[in-house]
Amino acid sequence: MPTICMFYGIIIRMYCAPSEHNPPHFHVYYNEYKAIIDIRTCEITDGKLPTKQTKIVLAWAELRQEELLADWQLAQNGELPFMIEPLR
Repeated sequence: MPTICMFYGIIIRMYCAPSEHNPPHFHVYYNEYKAIIDIRTCEITDGKLPTKQTKIVLAWAELRQEELLADWQLAQNGELPFMIEPLR
């Protein structure tokens, strides 16, 4: 699962497999926390993050939603997704 972005100790990854399930989503890792974020709704669908990191990741996802959906399409085709700009 390639890393597509890293910022503030948060790692964002996306599986690259045509069989990966819908809805479009990405995986977030922060220390011992893990979560899955729905790209279309920008909501956590599974797992948990600390409140501060949740706000940061969801803000980033809203800003980068189009890029995330484009990466999802690449991943569904078995291609590697592009790196996405982090929050600064």
